[in-house]
Amino acid sequence: MSRQADVQDIAASPVERVGGAVATYVDQRTGSNKFLARNLGKVFPDHWSFMLGEIALYSFIVILLTGTYLTLFYKPSMVEVVYDGSYIPLKGVMMSEAYASTLDISFDVRGGLLLRQMHHWAALIFVAAIAVHMFRVFFTGAFRKPREFNWILGVALATLALAAGFSGYSLPDDLLSGTGLQIARGIVQSIPVVGTWGAFLLFGGEFPGTDFISRLYAVHILLVPGLILALVTVHLMLVWTQKHTQFPGPGRTNNNVVGYPLMPVYMAKAGGFFFAVFGIIALIGGLITINPIWVFGPYTPDQVSAGSQPDWYIGWLDGALRMMPNVESVIFGYTISWNVLVPAVVIPGLVFTALAFYPFLEAWVTGDKREHNLLDRPRNAPTRTGIGVMALTFYGLLWIGGGNDIIAISFDMSINAITWFLRIAIFVLPPIAFVVTKRICLGLQRRDREKLLHGYESGRILRLPHGEFIEVHEPISAKDMAVITAKQDIVPLPAPSRTDARGVANKWYAVKSLRSRLSHFFYADNVPKPSAAEIEAAQHHAAHDAELEAPLHAYEDSDELFAAHGGVLHHPGMPKTNAEQLAQRREQSKA
Repeated sequence: MSRQADVQDIAASPVERVGGAVATYVDQRTGSNKFLARNLGKVFPDHWSFMLGEIALYSFIVILLTGTYLTLFYKPSMVEVVYDGSYIPLKGVMMSEAYASTLDISFDVRGGLLLRQMHHWAALIFVAAIAVHMFRVFFTGAFRKPREFNWILGVALATLALAAGFSGYSLPDDLLSGTGLQIARGIVQSIPVVGTWGAFLLFGGEFPGTDFISRLYAVHILLVPGLILALVTVHLMLVWTQKHTQFPGPGRTNNNVVGYPLMPVYMAKAGGFFFAVFGIIALIGGLITINPIWVFGPYTPDQVSAGSQPDWYIGWLDGALRMMPNVESVIFGYTISWNVLVPAVVIPGLVFTALAFYPFLEAWVTGDKREHNLLDRPRNAPTRTGIGVMALTFYGLLWIGGGNDIIAISFDMSINAITWFLRIAIFVLPPIAFVVTKRICLGLQRRDREKLLHGYESGRILRLPHGEFIEVHEPISAKDMAVITAKQDIVPLPAPSRTDARGVANKWYAVKSLRSRLSHFFYADNVPKPSAAEIEAAQHHAAHDAELEAPLHAYEDSDELFAAHGGVLHHPGMPKTNAEQLAQRREQSKA
């Protein structure tokens, strides 16, 4: 045994020996081997949609890396200076030190423009990845128990991402970002009673003041990134602690996870994907110009750049402001600007509040207290899917409203006509989208039921001996069977009685009645999954169709390739040459 140990020790490389010694040293003091052995083998499911969250994480890392470099050269000061940099058209122009330093980053700092644009593109991708990731979580029901808190963290992260994007977008102090700050000041001022004082507090007095950029800079590089980093850490810890959700499939249940271990497969894939995301952001940042602040010029309070458009994730709020009619009221001596308060404060508040509480609403409606580790197919939750598409339609109309002036110019249309169309469509199109989406989902459920009961249509037509033509149906695969049969039929809650068995009035009748009606709204429209006996009978039916086709397959399988005239299919017993075929015909005609 000693000689074998010596041989192994000699065979080991110096790097392996040093690494082993370090690992032993650390393990003896921290117990790291047990921790790593328990966690590095953790299994993660493999599906392309799970990369959406990774894109958000990796783009945030790019934001941190590029932002750290930019902070070395940016000056968060509104002190006015005379520009004397490399950009000739603005040479000698009075501007804030913040704007001048941003121009220096763009034209005088080596690699500054590339990193500035990478930072901006990464921020856009970060918000987009969070949004699409939340769509995936919502439409598949991944927010259900035990992941309600993680959903709330996602909503908070989405809110902070918007705050981070807007605060960074405003730092250059150019004419476009200054216009955005002017709009933000108007939104704050629209809040009843405290709005004016809130604006004074934010800007340190009259707009634009001299303190706001430095305050916004601290928020952008410290407060918001710190909160995002903390929430991302908690989010990943919860994902690690809880079972990872997975789509239905063979061998997948609520009690297991089918996929690849963290080491080495998942880590290798994740590492490669990070560099792919980083490379794509660098490529876009190097080839596609974004936010050319030198074109807009320094911010001047009495000027607005033509065709002003915010970043895409703020476009829906800008659209809501543009679509809202000009309505004001004076209540108790206070002027209420409904045209600003409703679209910029009330609607976003309702949207994000509804997002945060939706998992609890659905759980309350179903009364379901089970853990859900298998994801829903969107078609199997038609009401939820309809609500999601309705919300997306609502968002899309607001987003279009944010570019009504650009649309009017590009298509030579009346901006007033576009605005009035959107004002009407915002109340008409989302309900229509809900109804259409729900009917499509129910139609897909019926198609799945037909597959279970009759198999899938093969496209082959078979004539039976008595002359009937039928289309042969093939049994569905084991994978399709597992996916379709994973559907869960939820029975709506029954309507409560007004009194109990003793005739005493039910004091919770109104609440329970509302819950029952919501339950029917969510789950009454459903195509029930066939029973096990019906599925078994369907399998026998498909096997019967296959049995009818068996003689044809046997006949075709007996064909052989005959090397004549370049190769033809030949059935045993049939003539092989033209001469043999003609001779056979003559004999048949004589007979």
